Amino acid sequence: MSTEGSPRALEVQVRSAGDVLIVTVHGEIDMASAPQLQSALEQALLETPPTVVVDMSNVGFLGSAGLSVLLAASEATGPGRLRVVPSDAARRPIEVTALDRLLTVFDTVEAAVAAEKTPPN
Repeated sequence: MSTEGSPRALEVQVRSAGDVLIVTVHGEIDMASAPQLQSALEQALLETPPTVVVDMSNVGFLGSAGLSVLLAASEATGPGRLRVVPSDAARRPIEVTALDRLLTVFDTVEAAVAAEKTPPN
C-alpha cells in the first residue's frame, strides 16, 4: 500500500495510438480496485484492437487480484496482444509469480507500442 497511510485511488484512462489501445493505470491495484481495472480492460478489448498496452508505470502496489486480472486479459487477447509496462512495484509480483513468462512485459510504453510494428519471428 502507499506510504502515506491511505491507498491511492485507482485511475484508469484509455487512449489510442494508431491501432494500439493504451490503458494507463495510476494508483494501487488490490482486491478493492481490481474490478475497476478488469472492467476497463474488458471494455478496451470489446473494440478488438490488435494490441492493448497496459501502462502500469505509475502503479504503487499490485496485489494478487490485479495479477489475476492481467492473466485473464492476456488469455482473452491471445499471445503477445496484451503488453504490460510495469513500475518497479508492479514488476516484482509479476516476476515472483513467474507471470513474466506468460505476459509480454516491456520497460517503456514506447517500446511496447513499437513492438507492434515489428513482425513476429
